Amino acid sequence: MIKELFSETEQHMEKTLEALSSDLVGLRTGRASPALVERLVVDYWDTPTPLNQLASIAVPEPRLLAIRAWDATALAAIERAIRKSDLGLTPMNDGKIIRLAIPPLTEERRRDLVKLVARRVEEARVAIRNLRRDAIEMLRELEDEKMISEDDMYRAKDDIQELTDKMIERADEIGKHKEKEILEV
Repeated sequence: MIKELFSETEQHMEKTLEALSSDLVGLRTGRASPALVERLVVDYWDTPTPLNQLASIAVPEPRLLAIRAWDATALAAIERAIRKSDLGLTPMNDGKIIRLAIPPLTEERRRDLVKLVARRVEEARVAIRNLRRDAIEMLRELEDEKMISEDDMYRAKDDIQELTDKMIERADEIGKHKEKEILEV
């Protein structure tokens, strides 16, 4: 019972770290990456659709993204979605392909991105701590119902705290790696 609770908590914490990683991949670092726009939501025939379901995204040069829509009528909607987004990029549409030139990041923009990374990492830490709290509450309920002993509850509580510390450390490492990538000139 305790092992099941522990493994379930560990799985949820892993998913939190995966969500953090995938969230940070989309942050601009001055280099072109399809992850920058692939989750961008496009209003296609009045249906919100992720860009990666409407077009292929290529990186022909280190600072250029080429977006080729499978349906040429979607180009205008894709261009509108890119302009509305907070990416700060200007799309160039030639009727067949949308090109996105990725300008070098200014020092001020780099600092803003680092702050954003720190905020996202803190959100992940809070989520991990909430999972710890939920697991400990479950342990207390099991102890109150006499399904586990007090010693088992305290041992499991220590294990969950150890797991929490490890996961928070991993979240911090993910954040530091992204900060380093952003500050790299």
